[in-house]
Amino acid sequence: MEETCLRCLFSVISLLSCATHQARLTVSPSSSQFFKRNFVSLSCEEDDSSAGWTLRRNTSKQQRTQCGRDGWGKPAGSSCNISKLYESDSGVYWCESREGPISNMGNLTVTGGSVILQSPVLPVMEGDDVTLLCKTKTTPSNLPAAFYKDGSLIRKQPTGHMTIQHVSRSDEGLYKCDISGHGESPSSWITVTVDLEKAEDGLTYSDLKELHHQQQSVKLSTGSDSAVVYTAVRTEDINYEQTEMRSNRSGDFVQEPDVYSLLK
Repeated sequence: MEETCLRCLFSVISLLSCATHQARLTVSPSSSQFFKRNFVSLSCEEDDSSAGWTLRRNTSKQQRTQCGRDGWGKPAGSSCNISKLYESDSGVYWCESREGPISNMGNLTVTGGSVILQSPVLPVMEGDDVTLLCKTKTTPSNLPAAFYKDGSLIRKQPTGHMTIQHVSRSDEGLYKCDISGHGESPSSWITVTVDLEKAEDGLTYSDLKELHHQQQSVKLSTGSDSAVVYTAVRTEDINYEQTEMRSNRSGDFVQEPDVYSLLK
């Protein structure tokens, strides 16, 4: 029951925020996980360039820091480039305007291990096909891999690729993969959203606040893994909480942020 209500809460927040977005965060390469010393470029795709969009992030050590001004990233137009990622770059990234609204959020994980799961960093639309890639740091990268959701084995794939066809809300969850002889990837949460124009059974703002009060302190966890869904809301609705880094079974650090307090 708690997990069902939590999914409703995050999905409705996502639906409400999509209607007011003036910028959209994009990540290139498009992945939620990266190897240490990889390169990544994050961009703010703007509908209104006059809004003054900037890229910010929360990590385990810093909150709401800005690209190019707080010791990380190099601005390049509406983009922010990080030439060499480190575990300390793991965190939540978003675009923010000087007027207050923010974009969707992306949760990036950087690992010093030898296996990553390339999965969507942003929410995926219900009905779309989603391909997951279990990748090693060294070639070849298309090795047989086992894929897990919420701690349970889904299937084993001979080439390290797994496609979830026509994703639904039931496919939301915490995913990871394992390659025999190489190790296990960190875990990443996959969020599934619905098309706002096709949504028929929406909740009211009052329903949203009630769901928030019921699920204010809930976290989804499976075994030693846990994750939080990050959605886009106004900055005045966010109470930024300190994140924590902990080690999983394979020795990699995974981010375990506290849930943002929303709609106080």
